[in-house]
Amino acid sequence: MAKIESELIRRWVNGWTVARSLPEAEPAGSAGDGLRSQCEQPGREVEVFALRADEEPESLARLAVAVAIARQTTWLTVPTRRPAAVEAALGAAGLELLHRSEWLMTTDLSKHPQHAPAAPYEREVHTDGAVTVVSLHDSSGEVAARGTIAVVGADAIADRIETNTAHRRRGLGRAMMSALAEAAAAHGARTGLLIASEEGRHLYSSLGWRHEADVLIARGPAAPASR
Repeated sequence: MAKIESELIRRWVNGWTVARSLPEAEPAGSAGDGLRSQCEQPGREVEVFALRADEEPESLARLAVAVAIARQTTWLTVPTRRPAAVEAALGAAGLELLHRSEWLMTTDLSKHPQHAPAAPYEREVHTDGAVTVVSLHDSSGEVAARGTIAVVGADAIADRIETNTAHRRRGLGRAMMSALAEAAAAHGARTGLLIASEEGRHLYSSLGWRHEADVLIARGPAAPASR
């Protein structure tokens, strides 16, 4: 089984922090095991991203132990092609598994299919520096769908793709991804990256996005043992 390149994970993290206006991620672990982002969200103060979980399982074990004893609520995000082994390592450290079925995906933006939103929906695109936000509005002006994409070099990292419940199954997801890809390509990006939720995987796959790795997410610190 081919390993996932740590550089691909690093590229995604770099773009994700830009998309969310977070400080640049810092090294985590003693031997380049991962990256650490200060998120400052309730229940998610810090997020750590494992870079070498498959090629060096010991690196994941070190990160998991550090998260288990962290002073702040910390998420540990692990891209992997060996999800069963990763899940076992997270459990051994006493971490709470939050998500086990997300995917790291990539695409060639020059080949991304284009889909315009159907009437009565209209598209609004706003770019501020490296970050573009696309909104799809209905005839009343209500935001029906929204998404963000950040361009870092030749990469574009899509994030927070959401369609309001009342507007689902109307092709807005496809129109949103088309608009984000178009905006990113116009700013020089060639490769799209994202982490897809279980709900979004089918949509992205149908648009040509490729599965690169599973993504497991756990949370610490570990709960103290009961007496």
